[in-house]
Amino acid sequence: MKFSLEWLKYFLETEASAAEIAAALNRIGHEVEGLEDPADRLEGFCVATVLTAAKHPDADKLQVLTVDTGEGDPLQVVCGAPNARAGMKGVLGLPGAVVPANGMELRKSAIRGVESNGMMCSVRELELGDEHDGIIELPEEAPVGSSFAEYSDASPIFDVAITPNRPDCMGVYGIARDLAAAGVGTFKPIEVSEIEAAGPCPVEIRTDDSEGCPAFYGRVIKGVDNTVSSPDWMQRRLIAAGQRPISAIVDITNYVLLAFGRPAHAYDLAKLTGAVVARRAKDGEKVEALNEKTYTLDSSMTVIADDAGVHDIAGIMGGEHSGVTEGTADVLLEIAYFDPERIGVTGRKLGLASDARTRFERGVDPEFLDDGLAILTSLIQRVCGGEASEVMRAGSPPTAPKQVAFDPALTEKLGGIAVGDEEQRAILGSLGFEVGPNWQVSCPPRRHDIEGAADLVEEVVRIHGLDAVRSVALPRADGVARPTATAEQAAERKLRRAAAARGLNEAVTWSFIPEADADHFTEGNGGLWVLENPISEDMKAMRPSMIPGLLAAAKRNQDRGAASSRLFEIGRRYFRGEKGASDERPTLGVLLAGEKTPRGWDNGKAESFDAFDAKAEALALLEAAGAPVANLMVMGEAGSQFHPGQSATLRLGPKNVLARFGALHPATLKAFDIDGPVMAVELFLDAIPPRKGGGSFARPAYAPPALQAITRDFAFLVPVDLAAGDLVRSVNGADKQAITSARVFDVFAGQGVPEGKKSVAVEVTLQPGEKSFTDEEIKAISDKIVAAAAKQGAELRR
Repeated sequence: MKFSLEWLKYFLETEASAAEIAAALNRIGHEVEGLEDPADRLEGFCVATVLTAAKHPDADKLQVLTVDTGEGDPLQVVCGAPNARAGMKGVLGLPGAVVPANGMELRKSAIRGVESNGMMCSVRELELGDEHDGIIELPEEAPVGSSFAEYSDASPIFDVAITPNRPDCMGVYGIARDLAAAGVGTFKPIEVSEIEAAGPCPVEIRTDDSEGCPAFYGRVIKGVDNTVSSPDWMQRRLIAAGQRPISAIVDITNYVLLAFGRPAHAYDLAKLTGAVVARRAKDGEKVEALNEKTYTLDSSMTVIADDAGVHDIAGIMGGEHSGVTEGTADVLLEIAYFDPERIGVTGRKLGLASDARTRFERGVDPEFLDDGLAILTSLIQRVCGGEASEVMRAGSPPTAPKQVAFDPALTEKLGGIAVGDEEQRAILGSLGFEVGPNWQVSCPPRRHDIEGAADLVEEVVRIHGLDAVRSVALPRADGVARPTATAEQAAERKLRRAAAARGLNEAVTWSFIPEADADHFTEGNGGLWVLENPISEDMKAMRPSMIPGLLAAAKRNQDRGAASSRLFEIGRRYFRGEKGASDERPTLGVLLAGEKTPRGWDNGKAESFDAFDAKAEALALLEAAGAPVANLMVMGEAGSQFHPGQSATLRLGPKNVLARFGALHPATLKAFDIDGPVMAVELFLDAIPPRKGGGSFARPAYAPPALQAITRDFAFLVPVDLAAGDLVRSVNGADKQAITSARVFDVFAGQGVPEGKKSVAVEVTLQPGEKSFTDEEIKAISDKIVAAAAKQGAELRR
């Protein structure tokens, strides 16, 4: 909400500066989002007198003016305004000034061959209104040479964020009341004029929807002149609030809205037929609102209508056809109290927002109907003239004050600050609360946010000063903040970092996928969750795998010319558990598509990913997750979605599958319309056993061995279908104390190797402990390695 300092001071007598007021607003809980001084934008503009005005020698619509600024010789200025003439006073922008409306910096220049030393300005150019037919014409008493910012008394503008629970402060009047309670100044209550009625209201006003509109007041003013402009002071305040002046009557209703937080509406009486009624809309009724859009209504919505139909979406926006115009002679003023909940529901259904809705759905002051109508009437009569009828009142607003039992000791207990009893009474009293001798507090009806004693504590604390509340750490038994992440969350965070460190890009895909994609990754529909009311057909099934979403992302990348996709995602797979229960399983998916390395002068063609790349990612990420990688078994049966000869699973024992990896089957690539080859990995995080000795991922302290390691090479003849990993695992287990690692460094089949066999060469690293190995010890370890390999059907190659 925006308002000027000058407007605030109309309701608050204070000598505080704009900066001091902004600090006080922040201190009492009204966040100041901005403080702008229009005087800064008017720097370089001054009051000047036009001495002479002559026709431009080379342009019919331009004049050459001689302008006196009160300093030095007169200046020559070229001007195109039709009202520019000798003897008038206006606003001159000197070279170096920046025009607020368009940001243009004024410079000395030649216009059609005639030198111009600045610009005479219009109202629109200085953003003081919409008028732009001529330059500003100032009164004769305007002091020549003075700064226009000082002459116009440009006032600083506050931009304050009002929280939804404080509708009483959605007007400058309420802000002033709060500041006065905080000691910033003295609150000046508005004096409501007595309106002399010229007769009874000629229009019947009633409410047929007492739930949606408990109170509906109105009166007619005849003989108004809406061709006049609203007063300068009103336009200045409206412009400061970001409102564009429209017409006198519309400006007055906007002024009351922004000044007092009280929406109201003015109808052209000539456009109404019969009684004006607050009622429920009929299903299918339509209304064209002031925003020139047509809305279809239903029976849950409250409207203002006459015998001809709906004119107003109650509490939200008026109708286009019954609004006032320059030709309006008689107006019907309407002011009402609408149910906040009904207004909110209607606004959301229609997708319609307005300043009136913002206030009504939070709750306006139900006691301000008569005063608000009197203020509107008084302003209209002062500006537009006319005779007012008596007020017609239908229904009654909920004005009964809420009673709250309060204990002043709660302020220190809940607010953490000690405030004396008398100060608490004074604070509550200054805010309009009535405090009884036994601390029974009567709340003003405008304070819809007060529900109990805790809310009164908040009032006392914020007016006393939120900055007086000490910042105190929450008590901890050991003085150290305890971790809030679960072991599963910590593991997922570590995996994310590990995957990103390996050059993978995290993707976030939908948990819902097309049913056909889900079918492809599940063994039969019995385990698939299908939505009965999906957002769309492409989001119908809950994903049984992370791979379909990653495939869709890779395809989008591929379609847009991306040469390579390295994606990962951590999320949930969804299955039907026992007896149809939902089963969600944490999973990490990886997808490698496109080029592993681009083509280049050193390697020729681009290199694609293969199954070994997928395996490397699976093992690295499993190790990061704390899985016992050294004990894993490589087995087949990765699934029908994978290529049978280029895929496998990683298991702890025959049944506990920790991951599957490899190349996706050509049929899978065809089903997802993506070019291959494509490698995929799925890590089943719920299958990873917990770490022994606790859930910490910290590594033990590294102690380098005192003696140098040695290596020994072994070449084994093994069956051609034996997995090299099985052989390496047997070799590693031959002597766990001495052998630190074993790796395959050569595989050969061909001449010199029996048919049905292959030669696998393994490098074994031996690490001595406190003393070096003897030849006999090395031979004994070698014999153990050969014996362990023999259990896999291997024999030492001679």
